[in-house]
Amino acid sequence: MKLLLSGLVTGLLFGFLLQKGRVLRYDKQLAALRLQDMTIVKFMLSTVVVGMVGLFLLYDQELVKLSIKPTILGANIVGGLIFGIGWGLVGYCPGTSLGALGEGRWDALWAIAGMVAGAGLFAEVYPLLTRTLLTWGDYGKITLPQVLGVNHWLLVVIFGLGALALFRWFEKKGL
Repeated sequence: MKLLLSGLVTGLLFGFLLQKGRVLRYDKQLAALRLQDMTIVKFMLSTVVVGMVGLFLLYDQELVKLSIKPTILGANIVGGLIFGIGWGLVGYCPGTSLGALGEGRWDALWAIAGMVAGAGLFAEVYPLLTRTLLTWGDYGKITLPQVLGVNHWLLVVIFGLGALALFRWFEKKGL
């Protein structure tokens, strides 16, 4: 129960920050896709860095176990293209579409309908995908620290410093 409550609290906090950061707005989404406003990129990078720190702190204390998914290039590339095309067409990603609907933006229903239809289509073609796309470039369960042979904290620091440098560059460019 305590775990569920902490999930609810962090989810509410995340939703609050999404709304306060104005990243649920359609115009912000399109400006990010057109590389004119990096608010969403800054928000995503911030959440990734905070998530990395939190996850690895919990992992090092053996409070969580990582469930690493296989790296399959075919699936990652095709899935990324489908995700990007959908985001570009409707102007919302999955999380922001639900947040936008919560704010009363009814146009987000198109994105949600697309996600539901896409999930249904994926379920129908999954048997075919296991024999084709899900075998292309299968590298198994690997992580970047394993591939590079370094401690995960080194990558967390490098990624965090890189994010800060990128934030500074965005600010200089007025993005």
